[in-house]
Amino acid sequence: MSGHSKWAQIKHKKAATDVKKGKVFSKLAKEISVAARLGGGDPGGNPRLKTVMEKAKEVNMPSENIKRAIQKGTGELPGTSYEEMVYEGYGPGGAAILINTLSDNKNRTVSELRHLMSKNGGALGETGCVSWIFDKKGYILVDKKTADEDNVMSVALEAGALDMKNDPKEENYEIITAPEDLNIVSKALGDASIETALAEVTMLPKNYVILDPRQGEQMTRLMEALEDHDDVQNVYSNFDIPEEVLEKSS
Repeated sequence: MSGHSKWAQIKHKKAATDVKKGKVFSKLAKEISVAARLGGGDPGGNPRLKTVMEKAKEVNMPSENIKRAIQKGTGELPGTSYEEMVYEGYGPGGAAILINTLSDNKNRTVSELRHLMSKNGGALGETGCVSWIFDKKGYILVDKKTADEDNVMSVALEAGALDMKNDPKEENYEIITAPEDLNIVSKALGDASIETALAEVTMLPKNYVILDPRQGEQMTRLMEALEDHDDVQNVYSNFDIPEEVLEKSS
């Protein structure tokens, strides 16, 4: 799972920079509005809203921004109506790419994504071409330097985690949960004074495509371009590339 682990950490570190540009706040506001529109404005009865609100608090999104986004979703305030779309395709070396978007103009979004993909060695594909490669899971990273393996495993599994991985080449323990159990396991770890480096619902690949350094550099440029697009909420891929290539992006 090394490709996913490394990229997840790089994205997490970059979030702080993106916050300064307001990009993260803008994307989270969209997600909060859609979650509120679909499931109501009470996070207690809307797991999706609760998860994205916790993500927003993690990057210090002002509570007023969160409240306003919820009100736009529930119709208490006027707001843009966003539609969720998932696009699938391939990157350099045949790596699978899954793109989640929220857009008020599907035609504009797909046109711009097609351009970004082709410009960076990728191509959009048909619906269903790569989605079968991914499983929706809760994903938690715990820094090995901050916690004992047996303790982490005991707490996580007792709280309902599906699995825990300890790759000797990685700096973190990787904990896998069912999506609906992510918050429960994450809270249990926190209650046990085990700090999490990352906790999110993600799409985990069932297999990986190993890219050479040239393909790897192309792939990181493509991922960054896609994630920087205003309509893109999340991008998932099954690439695994050399350590030195990923480090350039961190």
